[in-house]
Amino acid sequence: MPPTPGLQMRLLSSDELEVVAETRIKEAAEQNLKAEFRNYVDSPLQARVQHFYELNHKFQTHEFATEAKARYSKLDKKKMSIMEAIEFLNEIVDDSDPDVDNAQIFHLVQTGESLRRMFPGEEYDWLHLVGFIHDLGKVLAHPKVFNEPQWAVVGDTHPVGCAFSDSCVFPQFFKANPDSEDPRYNTKFGIYQEGVGLNNVHFSWGHDEYLYQVCVGNKCTLPQEALYVIRFHSFYPWHNKGAYDHLCNDQDRAMLKWVKAFQAHDLYSKLPEEVKVEEVLPYYEGLIKKYFPPVLNW
Repeated sequence: MPPTPGLQMRLLSSDELEVVAETRIKEAAEQNLKAEFRNYVDSPLQARVQHFYELNHKFQTHEFATEAKARYSKLDKKKMSIMEAIEFLNEIVDDSDPDVDNAQIFHLVQTGESLRRMFPGEEYDWLHLVGFIHDLGKVLAHPKVFNEPQWAVVGDTHPVGCAFSDSCVFPQFFKANPDSEDPRYNTKFGIYQEGVGLNNVHFSWGHDEYLYQVCVGNKCTLPQEALYVIRFHSFYPWHNKGAYDHLCNDQDRAMLKWVKAFQAHDLYSKLPEEVKVEEVLPYYEGLIKKYFPPVLNW
């Protein structure tokens, strides 16, 4: 939403955002006794997570991803409010997450509150709301909503239509993906050109792209920075490993700082502290009313 007339908004610079992200990472390490996050080697949930990525990397082809995107981008399958969607989301446990197996509502509130503490002020209320709704696209997996398999909903995302990167988790499982043997898709650039821009790249289908399409299709008033975070927060090979930069343009690189800053709170807010959802929920309900219509097409 554009700033209120008379309200002077100053967003943090790239250097300032890096400091905030590093501060959150340091705090998380101290609070959680240096617990490991994104442990894909020997976490207690290793078998479940590994099986998830076997399926994800095998079936997330260019054909599948583009068909799913075209089908769900029509937003003609259901009508519900943001809060109704959150109620469904609360009944889902993410099979791709090696860190926690709690219901999603706890993670959403933890992320929102972590961002709210580090980015206080009305000029950042959009970022607080993104923390609260960023995983809402996972309703795709709810049996009473769309009942999609989790490999088509959650997990890290990556481009399809070009060579898979070794920076992706469990890259060995891409061998079972037919695109890895398809000369149209198995080169560095594949069907794309250098600097094409991430907005012009097709990604493995999942909750990031779906929620982005819901936001845009329902004409929400979140700023561009918010939409970038929603769309690419699971693109870990890019924002965490620096992969696929050859597909990025200047806009992507400018927005990367926001995705990185957000991820420090998304990932490192997964702490075993009590979440008093009922105390903070009114704040987020107010932001939903500010940026979204009462009922959305899904």
